[in-house]
Formats: sequence, structure tokens, C-alpha cells
Amino acid sequence: MKKVSIVGGGIIGLCSAYYLAKEGYEVVVFDKSDMTNGCSYGNAGMIVPSHVIPMAQPGMIAQGMKWMFDSQSPFYVKPRLSYDLIKWGLQFYKHATPQHVEKSMPALRDLALLSKELFQDLDREKHSFFYEEKGLLMLYKTDKVAEEIQHEGKEAQRLGLEVDFLSKEAVSKLETGTRTDVVGGVHYKSDAHLYPQKFMQFIKEELQHINVVVHTNTLVKDFRIKNNRITEIITDKGDFPTDEVVLSSGSWSPEIAKKLDINISILPGKGYSFTLNDRTEKPSIPSILCEGKVAVTPMNTDIRFGGTMEITHTNDLKINQNRLQGIVNSINEFYPDLKISRPEEKDTWFGFRPCTPSGLPIIVRDKKVLNLVLATGHAMMGLSLAPATGKIVTEIISNKTTSVNTQMFQL
Repeated sequence: MKKVSIVGGGIIGLCSAYYLAKEGYEVVVFDKSDMTNGCSYGNAGMIVPSHVIPMAQPGMIAQGMKWMFDSQSPFYVKPRLSYDLIKWGLQFYKHATPQHVEKSMPALRDLALLSKELFQDLDREKHSFFYEEKGLLMLYKTDKVAEEIQHEGKEAQRLGLEVDFLSKEAVSKLETGTRTDVVGGVHYKSDAHLYPQKFMQFIKEELQHINVVVHTNTLVKDFRIKNNRITEIITDKGDFPTDEVVLSSGSWSPEIAKKLDINISILPGKGYSFTLNDRTEKPSIPSILCEGKVAVTPMNTDIRFGGTMEITHTNDLKINQNRLQGIVNSINEFYPDLKISRPEEKDTWFGFRPCTPSGLPIIVRDKKVLNLVLATGHAMMGLSLAPATGKIVTEIISNKTTSVNTQMFQL
């Protein structure tokens, strides 16, 4: 039985472990943390076939430049003298074209729809993570943003997704959990959501049942290579022989890949979230508050709010109160009856989403290190795309035809 070592115990790594073990591989997971926090836990819990347009798109650079001068804006590039930042920015500029968007949309759609099917299968197996299919509301307050969001909705419709275009009155009829103050909205009926912590608990329990070994608080220091293949994982807890390796370390993937002389252009996009428990009045349908780029997700009796994208570095561990206030302001503008206050630091989560300059994930077997598969760079869609990524990783290692075309997900 082949042994597969997975470096990174976030949702991408654990879903890869799940499908590999189901296929009959002996699977070992290594993570430097205790695996109780991170983007796999603090995200908005959205499963989003609607998100077919990558972050690298025309107009994003100009919009980002405007936002940089607003301390409460939803997008920000933290200026610093960094070769990696300059390289990433140049590649982002190169990808921000209509041609790139046109090629990316069907690839993202197919990957997301596969993931949704797999989430449905997992939910049928054990209904424990509050999976629901209520769609996603894109809400807007201005005619200018309405035009942009409606255009995106029509593009999604063209790709075969089910989309409704709603007036202000139609939004109020659909969203009955609380009052909305909007001009209108677009309802992506193909989207779903779940409670991330509950899903992570579910997947960990499943891995225990199928004998996946998980090494927490274990730092991968290096690799032993022979004939262009990794033969051992070198950690601070000892050395582990292996036949195949999956690198799924999110925003930390580039520094681990450098140990193998592989360059991956990924920068961390810092985001924040906070959760209010046992709320009687709350939105009933997940939403994106478009002007503020704030995600709102009902999770059983709780409600989670998240947002901002700060392109930064993994040592940036401070909570930017201005950006947090920007999230709170947006919530209160769109949902005036909620009257949300800025949370205390102890109640605020932040994490780093791994952002590629193409806006697309990387899911590919490396050409130089022959038994290495890269599965990283999913940005804000790690949870949404995790089961599909895990299945494709398994198909790559098993030398099978992948369930969806992965040509756009190369390094």
C-alpha cells in the first residue's frame, strides 16, 4: 500500500486525506499547529458555484488603488519593499484581462459544482455540519454597483447557473429574517452553506475511522530527495518515509516549496470574521454586502460576519481596527435593525487566505519533483472547493482522468 504524506492540515489537506484513504492509500497528515484555528475554521462557510469570476479581472487594479487610500476599505495591499510582492503584483496585472476571465469561468464553475455534489454526499453520510441550500444573495445599495453585479449574474446565467434578479421589494419578500436596506439583489440559487467548525469536526472524525494518522504541532523542516522523488519528510519530531507527497499548506506553501527549489507565487490575503451566538433576529439567507465586500452567513442559531482582503505577509498578526469597523459599518447599513457593535479583539478571528496572482487555485503534479502534488492557492474559496480538490488530488496520484479539466489550475 502506497504511503501518502500531506503537508498541511487545513480543509484542503484533510479533504485530500479523506479521499486518498477511501481509495486505499495509507495517509499521514503533518501540520505545525494544533489544527483548531485557521481559515478552515473562521471562514464564511459558503459553497459558491456563483464565484466564477477570479479576483484577477479587469478594473480590479484601478479599484484597488482607490481602496488603498481608505482605511476602512474591503481591499488593501500593505505596502512594503518585497520582491515577492512586486513579482505577485506584476503577475496579477498580467492576468487581469477579459481573456483570462473568459477562460477561468467555466473551470471555476465545474470545480465548484463538483465540490457541491461531494458536500451533498458527505451531508447524506452524516448530517452534522448544518449544510443548507438556500443560495446566496448579492445585495447592493447603489445603481453603479447594481450594474456590475447584474452583469456578473448574467455571466453566471450564461454558464448554466440558476440566477434570479431581485428588486428591493423582492429582496424583502425573500429575506424575512431581518429588514434590509438595499436597492436590489441577485440571488444565486445554486449556492449553499455550512458551519465550518462543525464540518472540520466531522472530517477529523471520519479520518479517525479510516485510520488516517494526523501529526499536529509538527514542523516540516525539509525533505530527503532521491532521483527527483521525495523519499522522506524531515520534521522536528523525526523523519518519515513516504511514496507520495501533497503540499496543501495554504499561505505557507511558498516557504515549504522553496525547500524543494520550487517557486510558488502566493501571498496571504488577511481577512477577519466574528460570530454572534444564539441570535433570534438575523438574516435567513447567506449574503454578500457588495459595496463593503462583507460576507454574512446564518449558521444554525448563530450568525457569522466576515470580510476584508489585505494582501500582506504571515507575520502580520495585528488586528486592524479600522478594517474591522468597516465590516461593522457595512452590516448596519444593509441590515439597520441588527445594530451590530464592533467586537472585542478576543472575539475577533483573523486568518490568511492563500492568493495566487491568477486568482485560481493550483492543483497539479509537479514537473520537477515527480511524486509531489500541489494543492494550494484557493484564496477565499478553500472551503467551497475543498472536496473537489481532495478528489482531484486522489485522481492525480492514482493516475486517473480527473473529474474536471484542471488545465487552468497549473503552477
